[in-house]
Amino acid sequence: MKINEGESGAAGHAERGPIDASRIPRFAGPPTFALLPRRDEVTHCDVAVVGVPFDSGTSYRPGARFGPAAVRQGSRLLRPWHPGLQVAPFGVQQVADAGDIACNPFDIKEAIDQIEAGATALLTSAGHLLAIGGDHTIAYPLLCATRQRFGPLALVHFDAHLDTWQTYFGAPLTHGTPFRRAAEDGLFLNGHSMHIGIRGPLYAPSDLTEDAELGFQIISAMDVGRTGIDGVAAAIRAQVGDRPVYLSIDIDVLDPAHAPGTGTPEAGGLTSRELLGILRGLAGTRLVGADVVEVSPAYDHAEMTAVAAAHICYELLALMALRG
Repeated sequence: MKINEGESGAAGHAERGPIDASRIPRFAGPPTFALLPRRDEVTHCDVAVVGVPFDSGTSYRPGARFGPAAVRQGSRLLRPWHPGLQVAPFGVQQVADAGDIACNPFDIKEAIDQIEAGATALLTSAGHLLAIGGDHTIAYPLLCATRQRFGPLALVHFDAHLDTWQTYFGAPLTHGTPFRRAAEDGLFLNGHSMHIGIRGPLYAPSDLTEDAELGFQIISAMDVGRTGIDGVAAAIRAQVGDRPVYLSIDIDVLDPAHAPGTGTPEAGGLTSRELLGILRGLAGTRLVGADVVEVSPAYDHAEMTAVAAAHICYELLALMALRG
Protein backbone atom coordinates (compact mmCIF):
# COMPACT_ATOMS: atom_id res chain seq x y z
CA MET A 1 0.00 0.00 0.00
CA LYS A 2 1.32 3.43 -0.92
CA ILE A 3 1.56 5.69 2.11
CA ASN A 4 2.27 9.42 2.07
CA GLU A 5 5.49 10.37 3.79
CA GLY A 6 4.92 12.85 6.59
CA GLU A 7 6.49 16.28 6.72
CA SER A 8 9.00 17.42 9.31
CA GLY A 9 7.69 19.92 11.82
CA ALA A 10 7.70 21.17 15.39
CA ALA A 11 6.60 17.82 16.77
CA GLY A 12 9.31 15.95 14.89
CA HIS A 13 9.18 13.91 11.69
CA ALA A 14 5.83 12.27 11.08
CA GLU A 15 6.55 8.77 9.81
CA ARG A 16 3.33 8.08 7.92
CA GLY A 17 0.33 10.17 7.02
CA PRO A 18 -2.93 9.23 5.33
CA ILE A 19 -2.87 7.11 2.19
CA ASP A 20 -2.22 8.91 -1.08
CA ALA A 21 -5.77 9.55 -2.31
CA SER A 22 -4.49 10.18 -5.84
CA ARG A 23 -3.42 6.52 -5.96
CA ILE A 24 -5.98 4.77 -3.77
CA PRO A 25 -9.56 6.13 -3.71
CA ARG A 26 -10.74 7.19 -0.28
CA PHE A 27 -13.68 4.80 -0.45
CA ALA A 28 -11.21 1.92 -0.94
CA GLY A 29 -8.70 2.86 1.74
CA PRO A 30 -8.26 1.39 5.23
CA PRO A 31 -11.14 1.76 7.73
CA THR A 32 -9.08 4.01 10.01
CA PHE A 33 -9.76 7.61 10.93
CA ALA A 34 -8.91 9.82 7.92
CA LEU A 35 -7.24 6.77 6.32
CA LEU A 36 -4.35 7.15 8.77
CA PRO A 37 -1.97 4.31 9.70
CA ARG A 38 -2.81 2.07 12.61
CA ARG A 39 -0.94 2.64 15.85
CA ASP A 40 0.99 -0.62 15.39
CA GLU A 41 2.22 0.55 11.97
CA VAL A 42 4.29 3.46 13.34
CA THR A 43 7.16 3.48 15.83
CA HIS A 44 6.07 6.64 17.64
CA CYS A 45 2.77 8.48 18.00
CA ASP A 46 2.14 12.11 18.92
CA VAL A 47 -1.65 11.76 18.88
CA ALA A 48 -3.60 8.50 19.06
CA VAL A 49 -7.18 8.52 17.80
CA VAL A 50 -9.10 5.89 19.76
CA GLY A 51 -12.69 4.74 19.65
CA VAL A 52 -14.68 4.01 22.81
CA PRO A 53 -17.80 2.13 21.65
CA PHE A 54 -19.79 2.34 24.89
CA ASP A 55 -23.35 3.61 25.33
CA SER A 56 -24.70 1.83 28.40
CA GLY A 57 -24.91 5.18 30.22
CA THR A 58 -27.44 6.56 27.74
CA SER A 59 -30.75 7.85 29.12
CA TYR A 60 -32.82 8.17 25.93
CA ARG A 61 -31.91 6.99 22.42
CA PRO A 62 -29.13 4.38 22.36
CA GLY A 63 -26.70 3.63 19.53
CA ALA A 64 -23.59 5.72 20.28
CA ARG A 65 -21.64 2.47 20.61
CA PHE A 66 -21.60 2.56 16.80
CA GLY A 67 -20.31 6.14 16.79
CA PRO A 68 -16.57 5.41 16.37
CA ALA A 69 -17.14 3.37 13.22
CA ALA A 70 -19.50 6.01 11.79
CA VAL A 71 -17.09 8.88 12.47
CA ARG A 72 -14.23 6.94 10.88
CA GLN A 73 -16.40 6.47 7.80
CA GLY A 74 -17.32 10.15 7.85
CA SER A 75 -13.63 11.11 7.98
CA ARG A 76 -12.69 9.61 4.60
CA LEU A 77 -12.81 12.95 2.79
CA LEU A 78 -10.53 14.79 5.22
CA ARG A 79 -7.41 16.09 3.49
CA PRO A 80 -3.87 16.77 4.76
CA TRP A 81 -3.80 20.60 4.67
CA HIS A 82 -5.89 22.85 6.95
CA PRO A 83 -6.12 26.19 5.10
CA GLY A 84 -7.83 28.07 7.94
CA LEU A 85 -5.05 27.41 10.45
CA GLN A 86 -2.26 27.02 7.88
CA VAL A 87 -1.12 23.67 9.25
CA ALA A 88 -0.85 20.05 8.16
CA PRO A 89 -2.32 18.19 11.16
CA PHE A 90 -1.01 14.83 9.91
CA GLY A 91 2.35 16.23 8.79
CA VAL A 92 3.80 18.12 11.75
CA GLN A 93 2.79 15.36 14.16
CA GLN A 94 2.40 11.62 13.87
CA VAL A 95 -1.28 10.75 14.19
CA ALA A 96 -2.37 7.11 14.22
CA ASP A 97 -5.58 5.18 14.76
CA ALA A 98 -5.32 3.05 17.90
CA GLY A 99 -8.52 1.09 17.26
CA ASP A 100 -11.13 0.77 20.00
CA ILE A 101 -11.01 0.33 23.76
CA ALA A 102 -13.19 -2.71 24.40
CA CYS A 103 -15.34 -2.44 27.51
CA ASN A 104 -18.16 -4.31 29.24
CA PRO A 105 -21.58 -3.22 27.90
CA PHE A 106 -23.42 -4.74 30.89
CA ASP A 107 -21.44 -3.31 33.82
CA ILE A 108 -20.90 0.47 33.78
CA LYS A 109 -18.41 0.54 36.67
CA GLU A 110 -16.28 -2.17 35.07
CA ALA A 111 -16.46 -0.38 31.73
CA ILE A 112 -15.29 2.87 33.34
CA ASP A 113 -12.29 1.06 34.83
CA GLN A 114 -11.51 -0.57 31.47
CA ILE A 115 -11.68 2.76 29.63
CA GLU A 116 -9.39 4.46 32.14
CA ALA A 117 -6.93 1.57 31.97
CA GLY A 118 -7.00 1.56 28.17
CA ALA A 119 -6.48 5.32 27.93
CA THR A 120 -3.70 5.23 30.51
CA ALA A 121 -1.92 2.47 28.60
CA LEU A 122 -2.18 4.40 25.33
CA LEU A 123 -0.74 7.50 26.98
CA THR A 124 2.39 5.58 27.92
CA SER A 125 3.34 5.38 24.24
CA ALA A 126 1.38 8.25 22.67
CA GLY A 127 1.69 11.93 23.46
CA HIS A 128 -2.03 12.74 23.46
CA LEU A 129 -5.42 11.11 22.92
CA LEU A 130 -8.39 12.08 20.79
CA ALA A 131 -11.27 9.78 21.77
CA ILE A 132 -14.40 9.13 19.72
CA GLY A 133 -17.43 7.88 21.63
CA GLY A 134 -19.61 6.37 22.71
CA ASP A 135 -21.83 8.25 25.10
CA HIS A 136 -20.64 11.03 27.40
CA THR A 137 -20.07 8.67 30.32
CA ILE A 138 -16.65 7.98 28.78
CA ALA A 139 -15.45 11.53 29.48
CA TYR A 140 -15.01 10.68 33.18
CA PRO A 141 -12.43 7.87 32.79
CA LEU A 142 -10.72 9.78 29.97
CA LEU A 143 -10.34 12.78 32.28
CA CYS A 144 -8.94 10.48 34.97
CA ALA A 145 -6.23 9.23 32.61
CA THR A 146 -5.48 12.70 31.19
CA ARG A 147 -5.33 14.33 34.65
CA GLN A 148 -2.87 11.66 35.79
CA ARG A 149 -0.62 12.41 32.81
CA PHE A 150 -0.86 16.21 32.55
CA GLY A 151 -1.97 17.45 35.97
CA PRO A 152 -4.93 19.73 36.74
CA LEU A 153 -6.95 20.53 33.63
CA ALA A 154 -9.03 23.42 32.36
CA LEU A 155 -12.15 21.66 31.07
CA VAL A 156 -14.09 23.15 28.16
CA HIS A 157 -17.33 21.25 27.62
CA PHE A 158 -19.46 21.76 24.49
CA ASP A 159 -22.95 20.35 25.00
CA ALA A 160 -26.66 21.05 25.06
CA HIS A 161 -26.72 19.66 28.60
CA LEU A 162 -24.77 20.34 31.80
CA ASP A 163 -23.89 16.70 32.54
CA THR A 164 -23.28 17.61 36.19
CA TRP A 165 -26.30 15.91 37.75
CA GLN A 166 -25.80 13.91 40.95
CA THR A 167 -27.42 10.67 39.75
CA TYR A 168 -29.92 9.42 37.23
CA PHE A 169 -32.39 6.80 38.48
CA GLY A 170 -29.97 6.40 41.38
CA ALA A 171 -27.06 5.55 39.07
CA PRO A 172 -23.91 7.62 39.76
CA LEU A 173 -22.22 6.89 36.42
CA THR A 174 -24.26 7.86 33.37
CA HIS A 175 -23.89 10.26 30.45
CA GLY A 176 -25.59 12.93 32.58
CA THR A 177 -23.14 12.76 35.49
CA PRO A 178 -19.51 12.57 34.24
CA PHE A 179 -18.50 16.08 35.26
CA ARG A 180 -20.06 15.77 38.72
CA ARG A 181 -17.87 12.71 39.32
CA ALA A 182 -14.90 14.52 37.77
CA ALA A 183 -15.44 17.49 40.10
CA GLU A 184 -15.59 15.19 43.13
CA ASP A 185 -12.24 13.70 42.09
CA GLY A 186 -10.63 17.08 41.45
CA LEU A 187 -9.96 16.29 37.79
CA PHE A 188 -10.49 19.83 36.47
CA LEU A 189 -9.75 23.34 37.69
CA ASN A 190 -12.56 25.11 39.52
CA GLY A 191 -12.93 28.59 38.07
CA HIS A 192 -11.10 27.82 34.84
CA SER A 193 -13.66 25.55 33.17
CA MET A 194 -16.69 26.20 30.97
CA HIS A 195 -19.85 24.85 29.40
CA ILE A 196 -20.56 26.07 25.86
CA GLY A 197 -23.88 25.69 24.02
CA ILE A 198 -26.14 24.82 26.97
CA ARG A 199 -29.84 25.09 26.14
CA GLY A 200 -33.22 23.49 26.62
CA PRO A 201 -35.41 22.79 29.66
CA LEU A 202 -33.93 21.78 33.02
CA TYR A 203 -35.35 19.78 35.92
CA ALA A 204 -35.21 22.73 38.33
CA PRO A 205 -33.43 26.06 38.93
CA SER A 206 -31.12 24.20 41.30
CA ASP A 207 -29.52 22.50 38.28
CA LEU A 208 -27.82 25.80 37.50
CA THR A 209 -26.92 26.76 41.05
CA GLU A 210 -25.43 23.35 41.79
CA ASP A 211 -23.48 23.48 38.54
CA ALA A 212 -22.10 26.93 39.42
CA GLU A 213 -20.80 25.53 42.70
CA LEU A 214 -18.48 23.30 40.66
CA GLY A 215 -16.81 26.39 39.18
CA PHE A 216 -18.16 26.32 35.63
CA GLN A 217 -18.85 29.41 33.58
CA ILE A 218 -21.73 28.93 31.13
CA ILE A 219 -22.02 30.36 27.62
CA SER A 220 -25.43 29.26 26.42
CA ALA A 221 -26.39 28.59 22.83
CA MET A 222 -28.28 31.90 22.79
CA ASP A 223 -25.16 33.64 24.13
CA VAL A 224 -23.19 32.20 21.22
CA GLY A 225 -25.62 33.83 18.81
CA ARG A 226 -25.32 37.19 20.58
CA THR A 227 -21.58 37.14 21.23
CA GLY A 228 -20.44 35.57 17.98
CA ILE A 229 -17.66 33.14 17.16
CA ASP A 230 -14.77 35.46 17.96
CA GLY A 231 -16.30 36.61 21.24
CA VAL A 232 -16.89 33.06 22.47
CA ALA A 233 -13.37 31.96 21.51
CA ALA A 234 -11.93 34.99 23.33
CA ALA A 235 -13.96 34.17 26.46
CA ILE A 236 -12.71 30.59 26.45
CA ARG A 237 -9.10 31.68 26.01
CA ALA A 238 -9.44 34.12 28.90
CA GLN A 239 -10.94 31.42 31.13
CA VAL A 240 -8.35 28.73 30.47
CA GLY A 241 -5.26 30.93 30.14
CA ASP A 242 -2.05 28.94 29.74
CA ARG A 243 -3.33 25.90 31.61
CA PRO A 244 -3.53 22.39 30.10
CA VAL A 245 -6.90 22.18 28.32
CA TYR A 246 -9.22 19.23 27.82
CA LEU A 247 -12.06 19.65 25.31
CA SER A 248 -15.11 17.42 25.63
CA ILE A 249 -17.56 17.81 22.76
CA ASP A 250 -21.02 16.28 22.73
CA ILE A 251 -22.26 16.35 19.15
CA ASP A 252 -25.67 17.47 20.44
CA VAL A 253 -24.17 20.93 21.01
CA LEU A 254 -25.05 21.28 17.33
CA ASP A 255 -28.63 21.94 16.33
CA PRO A 256 -30.46 18.79 15.16
CA ALA A 257 -30.56 20.38 11.70
CA HIS A 258 -26.78 19.90 11.62
CA ALA A 259 -26.49 16.74 13.76
CA PRO A 260 -29.67 14.67 13.85
CA GLY A 261 -27.83 11.45 14.69
CA THR A 262 -27.60 11.75 18.45
CA GLY A 263 -29.35 10.41 21.52
CA THR A 264 -30.79 13.52 23.22
CA PRO A 265 -31.34 16.25 20.59
CA GLU A 266 -32.37 19.77 21.64
CA ALA A 267 -33.63 22.53 19.35
CA GLY A 268 -31.78 25.83 19.10
CA GLY A 269 -28.19 24.61 18.94
CA LEU A 270 -25.02 25.82 17.27
CA THR A 271 -24.40 25.50 13.57
CA SER A 272 -21.47 23.39 12.46
CA ARG A 273 -19.82 26.57 11.14
CA GLU A 274 -20.10 28.23 14.56
CA LEU A 275 -18.58 25.28 16.36
CA LEU A 276 -15.73 24.84 13.89
CA GLY A 277 -15.05 28.57 14.04
CA ILE A 278 -14.93 28.63 17.84
CA LEU A 279 -12.52 25.71 17.88
CA ARG A 280 -10.37 27.41 15.27
CA GLY A 281 -10.25 30.46 17.55
CA LEU A 282 -8.54 28.39 20.24
CA ALA A 283 -5.32 27.97 18.25
CA GLY A 284 -2.32 28.25 20.53
CA THR A 285 -4.02 26.99 23.70
CA ARG A 286 -2.43 24.02 25.49
CA LEU A 287 -4.80 21.33 24.26
CA VAL A 288 -3.68 18.06 25.85
CA GLY A 289 -6.68 15.80 25.23
CA ALA A 290 -10.19 15.69 23.80
CA ASP A 291 -13.24 13.58 23.12
CA VAL A 292 -16.11 13.80 20.62
CA VAL A 293 -19.12 11.80 21.78
CA GLU A 294 -22.79 10.90 21.32
CA VAL A 295 -22.86 10.22 17.57
CA SER A 296 -25.68 7.70 17.15
CA PRO A 297 -25.68 6.71 13.46
CA ALA A 298 -29.05 4.96 13.51
CA TYR A 299 -30.67 8.42 13.75
CA ASP A 300 -28.35 10.06 11.21
CA HIS A 301 -29.23 11.13 7.66
CA ALA A 302 -26.75 11.00 4.77
CA GLU A 303 -23.87 10.84 7.30
CA MET A 304 -24.56 14.47 8.30
CA THR A 305 -23.69 13.90 11.97
CA ALA A 306 -20.76 11.61 11.28
CA VAL A 307 -19.23 14.08 8.82
CA ALA A 308 -19.70 16.95 11.28
CA ALA A 309 -18.04 14.92 14.03
CA ALA A 310 -15.16 13.99 11.74
CA HIS A 311 -14.53 17.66 10.92
CA ILE A 312 -14.63 18.50 14.63
CA CYS A 313 -11.97 15.85 15.18
CA TYR A 314 -9.93 17.39 12.38
CA GLU A 315 -10.08 20.81 14.05
CA LEU A 316 -8.95 19.23 17.32
CA LEU A 317 -6.00 17.56 15.61
CA ALA A 318 -5.09 20.90 14.04
CA LEU A 319 -5.19 22.55 17.48
CA MET A 320 -2.93 19.84 18.84
CA ALA A 321 -0.51 20.51 16.00
CA LEU A 322 -0.47 24.21 16.99
CA ARG A 323 -0.74 23.93 20.77
CA GLY A 324 1.19 26.50 22.79
